[in-house]
Amino acid sequence: MLVSNHSIQGKIVSQFRQSVVLFALIILSGCSLFDLQDADNVAVHNFAGGVAGDEPQSVLAARDILNAGGNAADAATALYFVLSATLPSSASLGSGGVCLVYDASARTTMALDFVLQTPKNVGGGVDRPSAIPTSPAGMFALHTKFGSLPWAQLVAPGERLARFGSKASRTLVNDLEPVASALFEDSESRRLFADANGNIVREGAKVVQLELAETLGTIRELGGVGLYSGKLAAALVAGAKRAGGTLSLEDLKNFTPRWLKPAKYKVNNRSAFFVPAPAAGGIVSAQMIGMLDIEDSFGGASEDERLHLLAEAGMRAFADRQGWLSDDYQSRVPPEQLLGEARLNKMVSTFSNRKHTLPHSFNPKPAQRPENPSATSFVVVDQNGSAVACVLTMNNRFGIGRIAKGTGVMLAAVSNNLGRGPISMGPMIIVHEFPRQFHFAGAASGGVAAPTALANVAARAVLAEEPLQSAMDRRRVHHGGAPDLTYYEPGISANTIAQLTRRGHTVAATPRLGIVNAAFCPEGLPREPEACEVSSDRRGSGLSINVNTP
Repeated sequence: MLVSNHSIQGKIVSQFRQSVVLFALIILSGCSLFDLQDADNVAVHNFAGGVAGDEPQSVLAARDILNAGGNAADAATALYFVLSATLPSSASLGSGGVCLVYDASARTTMALDFVLQTPKNVGGGVDRPSAIPTSPAGMFALHTKFGSLPWAQLVAPGERLARFGSKASRTLVNDLEPVASALFEDSESRRLFADANGNIVREGAKVVQLELAETLGTIRELGGVGLYSGKLAAALVAGAKRAGGTLSLEDLKNFTPRWLKPAKYKVNNRSAFFVPAPAAGGIVSAQMIGMLDIEDSFGGASEDERLHLLAEAGMRAFADRQGWLSDDYQSRVPPEQLLGEARLNKMVSTFSNRKHTLPHSFNPKPAQRPENPSATSFVVVDQNGSAVACVLTMNNRFGIGRIAKGTGVMLAAVSNNLGRGPISMGPMIIVHEFPRQFHFAGAASGGVAAPTALANVAARAVLAEEPLQSAMDRRRVHHGGAPDLTYYEPGISANTIAQLTRRGHTVAATPRLGIVNAAFCPEGLPREPEACEVSSDRRGSGLSINVNTP
């Protein structure tokens, strides 16, 4: 193909203009060009908010947006677009997810559903069925409704890191290790994430993604809709087909995120909000918190008793889920009934502080849902007390393991009833009712154990009034409903394990039960910001920051 000098010059001019705009936005967003330094939890004097997430560079970007005067929705949007470059294993532009949003000005909480969707015509003979990308549209919806800073300013940090190079984080490297051999069958993925010897890149290595930078540049210019129509949409569809995936222009055009009424449970003078199905993990966590609240001994219980109660609550919530959750991730029962007094009281009726007892709903046959742990979460809270908590996924580590050529977009896998999908998702936000102020936000990943992990942390912080970092660091237990087996993390004392056994639990060790990110303001925000804590789970390799104003 012959290309004229005029077209070459035009392309050079276009790229130059994009670079000029990008440099200007970097300055506006408060980001340094190349210097991304680690940060510790810091004590705050002039509180501007807090951020916790699984990938450090994204947390730093959110911090910069808060420091630049942005609100929680702005910071969450910037955080996501950095994740699209730094953690494509869980949160590429091809990903999907759910968020909870508390708006302090209106004193309302809303749920945002942008769960990954299956293309209309998957058809037989498709090599790697790929999901419809939904996160860019979801973040655009979040920013449109709640954002305050210009859209372009929020996309720019991710574009910069894609164009000039991000540092391979420990989180990314850990995700690469179990799937590298399959992932590197894709030449595009191998070029980005393998070194000269064909091994996975080392932590701290520079990863440059020029095609992704161009795609992010288009999204910066056109908004979130830029991925769903026009030339970029056509390029994404063509790239997906070349990669063995499935996608059509109609699929992209027809997707719209949904704002939903969140599920709600009252805890004394506090309201706990959760995302309803298809993000089923929220209801599981909510029922656990509800049962522990009704049972009313958790706060004053010993550590042995607390672990027993957490296992009992988890067993009942997961056993109940087998009844109300359909194969297509919809609820057969309205959320208000699932969290209603009658249902929770029935679940608690078989509780015993002294021994392990089976619930009425127990089914000894395990559910055939080997839930995939490939997800990431984050929480953001601003100085006004607005908060955002999100969980994102690719339905597999790196989705289908293929990049849509010409776009830099790692494609997500489709959902199915074997655990790929939103079943374990479920962020949580808790608000003081009188006065109505932010109290707690949490989100978790880790497959089937994610709802349990979040409930473990929230119960200790909210019901037992334990400091957040202590609640986060405590060893966890998990009972998934069936088989009748209580899992525990290493670090629990032999005496405690013996106490669980004496109560009738059949126990088994497991390396890790979920990764949680959370923010906790015991006395409310903005009333007492000096008491606020943010924490990223030390089981992972994330980062949490309390943000100072300059």
